[in-house]
Amino acid sequence: MSTRPETPLLDQVNSPADLKRMSDAELGRLADELRADTIATVSETGGHLGAGLGVVELTVALHAVFDAPRDKIIWDVSHQCYPHKILTGRRDRMRTLRQKDGLSGFTKRSESPYDPFGAAHSSTSISAALGFAVARDLGGASDTGHGDAIAVIGDGAMSAGMAFEALNHAGHLKKRMIVILNDNEMSIAPPVGALSSYLSRLYAGAPFQEFKAAAKGAVSLLPPPFQEGARRAKDMLKGMTVGGTLFEELGFSYIGPIDGHDMDQLLPVLRTVQARATGPTLIHIITKKGKGYAPAESRRDGGHATAKFDVATGEQKKAPSNAPSYTRVFAEALLDHAGQDDKICAITAAMPDGTGLDLFDKRYPSRCFDVGIAEQHAVTFAAGLAAGGMKPFCALYSTFLQRGYDQVVHDVAIQRLPVRFAIDRAGLVGADGPTHAGAFDVAYLANLPGFTVMAAADEAELKHMVATAVAHDDGPIAFRYPRGEGEGVEMPARGEPLEIGKGRMIQQGGRVALLSFGTRLGEVMKASEGLRARGITPTVADARFAKPLDEALILDLAANHEALITIEEGAIGGFGSHVAQLLAEHGVFDHGLKFRSMVLPDIFIDQASPADMYATAGLNAADIEARVLDTLGIARIGSQRA
Repeated sequence: MSTRPETPLLDQVNSPADLKRMSDAELGRLADELRADTIATVSETGGHLGAGLGVVELTVALHAVFDAPRDKIIWDVSHQCYPHKILTGRRDRMRTLRQKDGLSGFTKRSESPYDPFGAAHSSTSISAALGFAVARDLGGASDTGHGDAIAVIGDGAMSAGMAFEALNHAGHLKKRMIVILNDNEMSIAPPVGALSSYLSRLYAGAPFQEFKAAAKGAVSLLPPPFQEGARRAKDMLKGMTVGGTLFEELGFSYIGPIDGHDMDQLLPVLRTVQARATGPTLIHIITKKGKGYAPAESRRDGGHATAKFDVATGEQKKAPSNAPSYTRVFAEALLDHAGQDDKICAITAAMPDGTGLDLFDKRYPSRCFDVGIAEQHAVTFAAGLAAGGMKPFCALYSTFLQRGYDQVVHDVAIQRLPVRFAIDRAGLVGADGPTHAGAFDVAYLANLPGFTVMAAADEAELKHMVATAVAHDDGPIAFRYPRGEGEGVEMPARGEPLEIGKGRMIQQGGRVALLSFGTRLGEVMKASEGLRARGITPTVADARFAKPLDEALILDLAANHEALITIEEGAIGGFGSHVAQLLAEHGVFDHGLKFRSMVLPDIFIDQASPADMYATAGLNAADIEARVLDTLGIARIGSQRA
């Protein structure tokens, strides 16, 4: 366990109001203590580290200048909110972060009045802040009152179209609101002393219009190497010139860039804007992800996400792996096929490492595309590639694919284009909680005409499903798989295409048939062992396909068993609903079949370990066994639900 740092100033902070009694020098020292406390916390809990370290000074400055919770500070994505949580009365619970019954790893309205808007997906903050600003001016009710609305958005999140839609609307409405663009593509570190002192006097003393002009001209005051870096940070992706032209054309007053780690710049800028701004204002700050912790700064992703780690070395404490991860199996299988088929290409939306496509990019960079946080574009781009004769694999987390659903329907499904969707993080994902759970993809894809939808029961099946997708050119196809390690099954040398719409029989039995879709098959087999101890041997089958269904298999199971139970890691309206529809159309229920469908419950399940989340969902082996006994009318004497 890490040694907790000495934090005499931070120990005095119970709420942001305590910051207002501190001098600027004390606020600077408080930031240092807050950074050390954040590092110590995440070393014990794991979680998102680099983003929070990059906004430590900004977090202190915001809470020192503004009056939260009356003023609404909205953190985009909010994976950078750990320092914010420490300052807003939750420090004593930070070691419960991302655990069952503990603090969320993101902002959460039900957790604290200092979290005015929950977030875990990106690019929502400006829209939400504009909503708060308009609600304020219309007299909307609020328990904490309505003050300023401040959106803190990273440069990566600015690549999503939603952010620009919100900027455009905000500029049109001309409501007073503040957007802080946290730009960590590069870091400027202007010398302390004369320059910082000059900027501080310049910002604090000028009328607002002169202040804006002075801030825009601040680049010329930097030493030459930093001038070029600051200009690069403002060009390219953001499409803006040194004067902030793009944002000003959208109706914003643009201020920056300023050093987001220099309290002598941050505090006067924020105070001036807080005192004098009248309309929408954008403050451009330059920060470094992982700032102040060398192991995070040296990582390519700035220490974005981490397991528990040793503070002294930064070495992560990961449990030994017994099987390859599903993500790795997908990535290596795709590489294998891409080596023999130059039409295969891959698309991801700002998650090359998370989806395994970093491996593809290293081998075939001309055929790998990271489109940024832009799932809508990713899907339609893949549709265009498919229409152009390529074999695109669009690799997205289930929860993020939701953002491109209209494009899935309109641009892919209606045109029957053979886009291959590799859906990672299917099912419940653990510490990231309900915002990242892959609960809905089966329900929202399997209702689309012409779509093929598969779920891998284990890592060997995933290999076969990659091969199936490669060979499938008759419309769109999707295959889903969970986060984490596989089952440890024997792996084929190479995947083989499956027959579309055909499941497989795992075990023959009597009375009850268990039809699994996805990786709950392992729990189904454990339940089968428990049932056999009671003298019941269930039939077990793996559906493989939610669409098209294996109608012959399902109707045979229904005809030859007293009861049929489906099990899946998805929401109501998914695989089980399609099976029920098939059975109803064939009049099977008229003959007395007992049918049950085990799905995720109609709730959002808070963060916990995956095992605990599935226990809450009622989808573990003991739950399956209990459902069988209840369905057959067999008393469960002395049994316990686990």
